[in-house]
Amino acid sequence: MESFRISTETAGLDLPLIHRFLSEHTYWAKGIPFALVQRSIDHSLCFGGFLGKSQIAFARVISDYTTFANLVDVFVLPEHRGRGYGKALMDAVFAHPQLQGLRRFTLATGDAHGLYAQYGFTAPLYPESLMERYFPSVYAVAP
Repeated sequence: MESFRISTETAGLDLPLIHRFLSEHTYWAKGIPFALVQRSIDHSLCFGGFLGKSQIAFARVISDYTTFANLVDVFVLPEHRGRGYGKALMDAVFAHPQLQGLRRFTLATGDAHGLYAQYGFTAPLYPESLMERYFPSVYAVAP
């Protein structure tokens, strides 16, 4: 049995796989162009999860490495879910030395509250102080 390996080396990431999954199979990045995925990876701390040479999982953290981080684009390919790979990926993210001692670590999720609660995530303590600019159709292609 192949062991699950996590790497933060972006050179080994399977960019076509990441783009295909994000653009075709997520509710948060449906239709995202390849160039934007590439640029987002270039400017983030990325975690690739691998079985052998094949990438099966991904997570990306946007951070200043001092006070704030935002966890985004987390996925495990459907055929590999339910085997603990997502939890192992999150363990690696939250153990990363550059992500220690941050004042705020955020994320948005529509369906994985149980997983993230295991890592101390809760609803915002002061939701009245949070604001956002959100453009859900930014990747939509006009006919």
